[in-house]
Amino acid sequence: MVVDKKTKKIICTHQTRGKTHDFKLFKKSKLPLNKNKKVKVDSGYQGIMEIHSNSELPRKNTKLHPLTKKEEKMNLKLSKIRVTVEHVIGKIKIFRILSERYRNRRKYYDLRMQIICGIYNFERK
Repeated sequence: MVVDKKTKKIICTHQTRGKTHDFKLFKKSKLPLNKNKKVKVDSGYQGIMEIHSNSELPRKNTKLHPLTKKEEKMNLKLSKIRVTVEHVIGKIKIFRILSERYRNRRKYYDLRMQIICGIYNFERK
């Protein structure tokens, strides 16, 4: 799900059947990204730097290489931006299409998801 940072409106969605990893879904969608735009993603998108060099991922802490104060501040700043996307996902889950098993016809899932995202965007006016 691509969300505008300022307006908090959903720009783009891409669904798949069943459980799929975030980065695999991103690669499958072939979403055209502007090379000049900075993309801020969570740790589920490790490897995005090879596809889009202007990406920002949170740093990971290890026993041998603990995070510096600067890296911790960067992760905090990134998480404050990413939380807006998580809030949007929470609003979409109110409609229960993401939070529960979808028991209707599969061919209508994408259409219903787009309608729900449209309702969410309409409420954001």
